[in-house]
Amino acid sequence: METRDGRATCLRIYLSEADRWHHRPLYMAVLEFLLHSGIAGATAFRAIAGYGTHHRIHAVHLLDIAADLPIVIEAIDQPERIEAILPQLEEMVREGMLTLMPVDVRLYRTRSPGSPPPATG
Repeated sequence: METRDGRATCLRIYLSEADRWHHRPLYMAVLEFLLHSGIAGATAFRAIAGYGTHHRIHAVHLLDIAADLPIVIEAIDQPERIEAILPQLEEMVREGMLTLMPVDVRLYRTRSPGSPPPATG
């Protein structure tokens, strides 16, 4: 990801763990779409509690085996690259929310495949 003056856009997608796209978890379908679209990076977060359009709180309970918890996906890249993928995402996310916000990228590093992680400490 190359940015001008560190400026980028953060796309945030709010959806439910139970949401599906062609019989697959929507969050995985979205992550794969972002990857294949060449977006610099994306992460899916599973929330411990939240509510959305139906105003029902979904939360982790000790005895839950399968829960319908909120999922948030964040992706960061150049504004024009994020804008280009929005129509497909709007089709995929049938219930949820997409937000955009400008971000200032202070550091974006990568290491070559197979190289060891940087030393710490």
